[in-house]
Amino acid sequence: MADHENLQDLLADEERLQFARFDSDTALALGMFILEQARSRGHAVTIDVTRGAQQVFHAAMSGTSADNDAWVQRKARAVRRFGHSSWYLGCLARAKGYDFNQKFLLEPAEYAAHGGSFPVFVRGTGMVGTVTVSGLPQKEDHIFLTEVLDAFLAAQA
Repeated sequence: MADHENLQDLLADEERLQFARFDSDTALALGMFILEQARSRGHAVTIDVTRGAQQVFHAAMSGTSADNDAWVQRKARAVRRFGHSSWYLGCLARAKGYDFNQKFLLEPAEYAAHGGSFPVFVRGTGMVGTVTVSGLPQKEDHIFLTEVLDAFLAAQA
């Protein structure tokens, strides 16, 4: 099992958790799959799936608030800017001893290097979107998201 704070393991997850294709139907199916998994595990999360600049799926479960929507946007914005999971960005900052927002002159109200957002990569193409959850502690957001992505991609294969 991957060490969820080891930078090399986190990068390996990004390499492994890639799609063969990612269209709007795939984005919708992924969002619904995450929603089903969250319900079955008793997680109250906000879920967001984007393709390019378009929000294709968004769901806010009971127990979440508009604050979770803001976290989704802040985490996804960091992923879009840097091309890595928001958890990786936070772990990298902690490992190197810098403040993420200060180092890159980013407004904390706009960018968050907290777990829960993951780049959507299409193999051979690159990043085409983001998938984000908010509602659990940040490490658990990341672990839940990567476990669900792994299961979704396995079912697609």
